Amino acid sequence: MARFELLGTATIPGKGSQLRLLQRNDEFSIKIAGSTGELMNSRLHGSEDALATLACERIEDIPAPRVLIGGLGMGFTLAAALGALGEAAEVTVAELVPEVEQWNLGPLGSAAGYPLKDARARVHIGDVVQLIKDSPASYDAILLDIDNGPEGLTRKENDWLYTAPGIAAAQAALTPDGILAYWSAGQDPAFTERLKRAGFSVQPVTVRAHRPGKGAKHVIWLAW
Repeated sequence: MARFELLGTATIPGKGSQLRLLQRNDEFSIKIAGSTGELMNSRLHGSEDALATLACERIEDIPAPRVLIGGLGMGFTLAAALGALGEAAEVTVAELVPEVEQWNLGPLGSAAGYPLKDARARVHIGDVVQLIKDSPASYDAILLDIDNGPEGLTRKENDWLYTAPGIAAAQAALTPDGILAYWSAGQDPAFTERLKRAGFSVQPVTVRAHRPGKGAKHVIWLAW
């Protein structure tokens, strides 16, 4: 069996941990240096796709929707959002690590079909938290896949988005009929209640990491 080859490394701002991009044939993997587990694998993206499709189907009647995605990753959420939206849509991806954008413009982009080449896609290099704070009533959908869920794995600063003030900030960045969606590696009933206390109607949806119906069970929270 072929071995993974290292294609690139990047430092996570504010944490110092190193991301490692690896490739084996047509399979890509992103890991944190020193960790035995994977952050992402190009063969396991069913739940990333679902994050986009479940949210975007709720704004399909908006003529020119504006969507914010927190986290570029391997580009699958962006690709699914672009596939679900019309030609007048604008999709902004906030990515903290500049090298991740470059990886998606290079060999990694083939995994999701090079969605960054779509004219509707824009990349904001920076913290999605600050972008949300600076964008009142700006987005018809906000899709957040910046970490492992309510319990951050790669960067503790990400946890703020799952707190009451973070939820309120995301709520303020939505248009009146907007939808907020979060990806998580697992269930968290306390987070569901937190969304409800913020005034949202909430639907946690269990999805599989691999299509069709295989792989680990992940969770998408839809809040409107």
